[in-house]
Amino acid sequence: MAEVEQVTLRTDANQLRFPDGKTVTLLERGSDEWGDFLRMEHQIPQQGAINSPHWHPIIVESFEVKQGLLKGIVDGAERVFGAGERLTIHPKQVHQFFNVGEETLTGIHEVRPPGFHWEMFKLHHKLACEGKLSLKGTPYHPFWLGMLWKYGDGYAADAPAIVQKVLLGGLARLAKALGYRVD
Repeated sequence: MAEVEQVTLRTDANQLRFPDGKTVTLLERGSDEWGDFLRMEHQIPQQGAINSPHWHPIIVESFEVKQGLLKGIVDGAERVFGAGERLTIHPKQVHQFFNVGEETLTGIHEVRPPGFHWEMFKLHHKLACEGKLSLKGTPYHPFWLGMLWKYGDGYAADAPAIVQKVLLGGLARLAKALGYRVD
């Protein structure tokens, strides 16, 4: 029988290494004169969509490209950002991001206030490592979908917010009651 190599997908508690090669590293979580924040570094080797179109009611996000090319679509307007450029997303702006460069996209992602964003990445990592996600990154099980929605601190752009609150929020509450957890 052939020996199976063990692959470590999480290098430490502050860095999430996904099976597809991307990494999310927690750089800093704190507070400054502008309020609470979360700062992470993303390294995304694959070209294509990074997320689905979505919006946040109160969060301000910014992305500073360190390497590669990031295409941002914000409220329907497209722009490509290169090394040294920064994109800021304000509350209620519908946004989606793509890696459109030939090299690994590396960027600094800041979230104000942080909400549950780090927990969302941890849960997405857990599900990816356990093979519980579709090729598009959607959980197969509705309880996990509800939990990811809860930790995303926002709304998908293609469904009414009230429907998401009732349906996905209800799934998240039920999942929590049944013992579903991030860790």
